Amino acid sequence: MPTTKCDVVVLLSGSGSNLQALIDSARAGDSPVRIRAVISNRADAYGLQRARDAGIDTAVLDHKAFDGREAFDQALIERIDAFSPQLVVLAGFMRILSADFVRHYAGRLLNIHPSLLPKYKGLHTHQRALEAGDAEHGCSVHFVTEELDGGPLVVQAIIPVAPDDTPETLAQRVHSQEHQIYPLAVSWFAAGRLRLGESGALLDGQPLAASGHLIRP
Repeated sequence: MPTTKCDVVVLLSGSGSNLQALIDSARAGDSPVRIRAVISNRADAYGLQRARDAGIDTAVLDHKAFDGREAFDQALIERIDAFSPQLVVLAGFMRILSADFVRHYAGRLLNIHPSLLPKYKGLHTHQRALEAGDAEHGCSVHFVTEELDGGPLVVQAIIPVAPDDTPETLAQRVHSQEHQIYPLAVSWFAAGRLRLGESGALLDGQPLAASGHLIRP
C-alpha cells in the first residue's frame, strides 16, 4: 500500500450520503484515501455541510451561470485540478458530463449507479426493476466513459427483491449497499490495486469480469 495518501475530489448535487460513507472510511487509520475537496453545482446541497463538518474544502460552481455544458465543464475542470487529485468521484452529481470532461479524467473518474448495470441506465432504476419483475437488484461502481452509465464495472452489490418491496424500500436497501461498495472501490484505487486497462478494469493486475467484482451481502 502506498505510504502517501491518494488525493480525491468528490462531486455531488444532493444530500451526500455516499460522501459521508467515504469520509467515514477515509478516517480509518490505515486508509489510503484523503478527500481533498467536495464540489457541488448546488449551493444548497447538504453534502457541502457534511464536508465542512469534516474539515474538507468545499466549492460551489452553479451550472446555471454558464453558457452551456461545455463552458461549465471547462470551469469545473479548472476548479477540480486546482486540488491536484489523483481520483475524481461522482457521488450523486446530477449532471451529464461532456466528452471533453470525461476524456480529461480518463482512468481516474468513478461513479456509482443504483442498478445492476448494464440494466437500467439513467433514472428511476428501482421502479424499473420492480416493473420488470426482477428477482435481484443492486448497485454498481464503474469507471466513467463517454457512454452514460456504461463504463467498465468495478464492483456490484446484489440484493434480493422482496415480494412486498416498493421503490422506496428497495432504494433504502440499495443505498446501504452503496455505502459499502463505494468506499471499497475508492480504497482499491487509492491503494494502487485498481486501474483502468485497455480492455477494462483491472484489480491487482488481473482483469475483472464484465460484471465487476460481485458482492452478495
